Amino acid sequence: MKKREQIYDLYWYFACERQNIFVKKLNGDPYPWTNDPILQNYKFCNSYRVNDRVSQYLLKKVIYNGKNYSKADMIFRIILFKLFNKESTWELLEEKLGDITLDKFKVGVYSKILEEAISNGIKIYNDAYISCANKAFGYDRKHDNHLALLNQIFKVDEAHLKIISAKTMEEAFNILKSYPLIGNFMAYQLVTDINYSEVVDWSESSFTVAGPGSERGIKKCFIDKGKMSNEEIIKYMYEHQDEEFKRLGLNFKRLGNRPLQLIDCQNIFCELDKYCREKIPELKSNRSKIKKKYKPKNDKIEYIYPKKWKIKESI
Repeated sequence: MKKREQIYDLYWYFACERQNIFVKKLNGDPYPWTNDPILQNYKFCNSYRVNDRVSQYLLKKVIYNGKNYSKADMIFRIILFKLFNKESTWELLEEKLGDITLDKFKVGVYSKILEEAISNGIKIYNDAYISCANKAFGYDRKHDNHLALLNQIFKVDEAHLKIISAKTMEEAFNILKSYPLIGNFMAYQLVTDINYSEVVDWSESSFTVAGPGSERGIKKCFIDKGKMSNEEIIKYMYEHQDEEFKRLGLNFKRLGNRPLQLIDCQNIFCELDKYCREKIPELKSNRSKIKKKYKPKNDKIEYIYPKKWKIKESI
């Protein structure tokens, strides 16, 4: 492989500086937390995926909310939440239905609630990433197709039983991606989120999938990948992170004792692609602008992590 050295070094700089911002915010330091004007002005995901707002909501409200759920209920709750990926949609369903469990799932009831929200001008999907929206199950409405998908997975096929018994993340990934409306990227996100729970305990360091944004970042970072796949490139970054931070004199602050995982290294490539749109605009991809400006929020997030990670609550 042949690196584009400037961009390759920017990858590690971005990972470190974005994590520094997270730590400073956590410690209550005042805005702007960085001297980098791009990081000051635009919105970027955290270096650790688990620290992003939606992942924290998933952990606190869907997975570890103080209640005990069956394994089937837990997987249902996670996949339902992630198909819409929007906190307000989850809260709307809870408000109308009470505690969300598989045995109470009825397609018609859910559809009516969501249709009413849409008719009142409420967005029910997060636009952070666009979930597949074809009419795979024959419905005109996107949400009706997603509800039919849930019914197929859980009520018809009982595929959650196969997911629970899967020995690896890749095995579970292949189960999910066999369904309509679930592509490679979505399947990888879903198995990552399921692995946050206590239902399964798959290795995080043996499997990854490069999403579209990550692929753009890899193209900017490497002039030539040689015979390496995008996934092998991501694994290379995962395996060499400590030596690269050291080489560049970057004091990367780990999340507890947890290094960046494959999912994090994959995400950082996506954020690097965004960062380079402003930093090095001549290095073009099919995206030329960063969509979202950064707006400081006053609310403080109380961060939690999967219990099996055994991370100290503070960094």
